[in-house]
Amino acid sequence: MENQLSRIGDKTTCPVAVIIRNGKILMGLRHYTPDKWKTISVWTIPGGRCDFGETLEDTLYREVEEETGINDLKIIKYLGEVPGSKSGDVVFLFVCNSEQEVRLIEPEKFSEWRWFSMKEYPENFINPAALNLIKKCLLNESK
Repeated sequence: MENQLSRIGDKTTCPVAVIIRNGKILMGLRHYTPDKWKTISVWTIPGGRCDFGETLEDTLYREVEEETGINDLKIIKYLGEVPGSKSGDVVFLFVCNSEQEVRLIEPEKFSEWRWFSMKEYPENFINPAALNLIKKCLLNESK
């Protein structure tokens, strides 16, 4: 996991935090616009693109705090990587936890944050490949 976290990303590198608390995963309803991707509203998990010269670890901490207000993020484990929803992007998934409450920091991007059961996922999740990896890894662990 350490070698993934210390990796330097670029504008196509998107680390995301699968934040788990009490058997539930945190997801936000994100509203994209054509200047960012396309006009679409989808459920997603906290995270985002690396800034120039930034490590995946630094990006995770920065993006999670910018989107949710959480600044006590604990990175537990690396799940893997999948192609991003936007062509050319690569998404790196990390299981994390936090004791803090989520806040709606960017209402211009997100309308809500919600905790979903690991058995009940929203149909309009942004990245089916990421969701499949999450389900495969986390449901196997809970058995």
